[in-house]
Amino acid sequence: MKPSVFHSRPWRILCLAALLASLGALVLWAQTDMTGYWAFRVKDGGVNFFQFQQTGDAVASVAPAGRGGRGGTLTGTLKDGKLHLAATFSMPAQPPAAGAGRGAASGQPPQTVYDGVVDNANRIAVTMQATGRDPLKGTFERVTREEAYPTRIPPPDLRDVPDNGLVRTPPMGWNSWNKFQDVFDDATVRGMADAMVSSGMAKAGYTYIVVDEGWTSGRDASGKIVGNGKFPNMKALADYVHSKGLKIGIYSSPGPQSCSGKMGGGYQGSFGHEEEDAITFAEWGCDYLKYDWCSAGGVYSNTTEDNRGAYQKMGEALLKAGRPIVYSLCQYGSHDVWKWGAKTGGNLWRTTGDIADRWDSMERIGFANIDIAPYNRPGHWNDPDMLEVGNGGMAADEYRTHMSLWCLLSAPLMAGNDLRTMTEETKSILMNPDAIAIDQDRDAKPVQRLSVAGKSEVLVRPLGGNAFAVGLFNRGDKPAEIGFRWDALKFDTGLYGFRRLQARDLWKHEAISVAGDDYAATVPAHGVVLLRVSIAAGRGGF
Repeated sequence: MKPSVFHSRPWRILCLAALLASLGALVLWAQTDMTGYWAFRVKDGGVNFFQFQQTGDAVASVAPAGRGGRGGTLTGTLKDGKLHLAATFSMPAQPPAAGAGRGAASGQPPQTVYDGVVDNANRIAVTMQATGRDPLKGTFERVTREEAYPTRIPPPDLRDVPDNGLVRTPPMGWNSWNKFQDVFDDATVRGMADAMVSSGMAKAGYTYIVVDEGWTSGRDASGKIVGNGKFPNMKALADYVHSKGLKIGIYSSPGPQSCSGKMGGGYQGSFGHEEEDAITFAEWGCDYLKYDWCSAGGVYSNTTEDNRGAYQKMGEALLKAGRPIVYSLCQYGSHDVWKWGAKTGGNLWRTTGDIADRWDSMERIGFANIDIAPYNRPGHWNDPDMLEVGNGGMAADEYRTHMSLWCLLSAPLMAGNDLRTMTEETKSILMNPDAIAIDQDRDAKPVQRLSVAGKSEVLVRPLGGNAFAVGLFNRGDKPAEIGFRWDALKFDTGLYGFRRLQARDLWKHEAISVAGDDYAATVPAHGVVLLRVSIAAGRGGF
């Protein structure tokens, strides 16, 4: 047998190629400097913009921080082609409440970490890991300053936008955010529309299916806002919701981006495209727009005039678009929005920050809205945020308090749970016809505090038909006896004795005795007794 012959030339070629590749990588790594503007993108997810400064191997974001994010400064290294950045947020997570259920915060400061490898001088593939969330694959891509931080545009001269004549009673429906944030898709929304009908919610008055943050990927070559891979055809989705006898809502922002969810960052906003987007929403068949402030703080000043002007832009654009679209302002109650929201064409306006599925959050937000209740009027409503009923973070008594308080406040009733998996108890709370009748009362008279004693409060709201809704609320941690005098209810006609009153417990669905000078009940911890009191028919004359 002949001995094998070693051919050295091919090996030299392979070694030279490997050496050149290594040298190329070294040159690439040496040329990659992150100083400048970058976007972190997740496919079918959000985008967050940063300005970075690199000194040696050290990399840090500099002010202004990420346009779509909610704070935190990124710091780390870019070394040998490997990127490592971390952001520890200054606001620690809320400690979990007792029985808070799934997703309760740990009490530790949340952290977001990005680890990746340089693809080229303008692109770095990374994995993002945020506290308590699944890792996300994304990319850092170099962008221009204008893409990252658009030039400010002065707000328009202020003027009153005409009333659009919609939602003469508070709107009712479902919104995707509380349950899903931005992790949902077209099929989810269709399923909610199906469930709204099959569960009986539509018959109870729930009408709007609102697609919150997470549906858009940006704009096409012509500048038209478009859906992402999870929402490939918004017109077809709107047609499906309409086929169920329901109406559909959509979400955007007066800023360049929406806020930020679980999918990497914010989504496309309407800044500089207000009229174009309003026309697109109308062409798709949208019936409702939630318009969230989010990144608008980067392009408008934090003044009442700029807030009002930014929302006025879209209010006017919606009217020009030629389709009736309910206009929901969301800027968290800053600058006393209840005093000017209607002037922008707004039908409802958020009065607080986001609600959480916890007693302390719901209680704080709900009772804080009592003092501004007089600003409600037909077509224009204070919005203390969506309902958390059925999401599992509160007990049934607490959810009944939630529903009762929102109804007394004339609040929009936008369910925020998974309608496809509701328990009978959840259905009984969300679809209580007597509670809903209070919310939808066309007289829209404001709720008032009748009495406060420690953690016990009695709220009263006049209703049409010469009746009153009375809520006995126990904000304490133990059962409490709470009561009121019948003569504290000032009916429009004189009474010849308390025997002419009739009252009904709206959660027990039973009549209660009207006797003596007053009424009292033992109310469970964090619970409520909700009554409707009226003049009994045919029991003596005036």
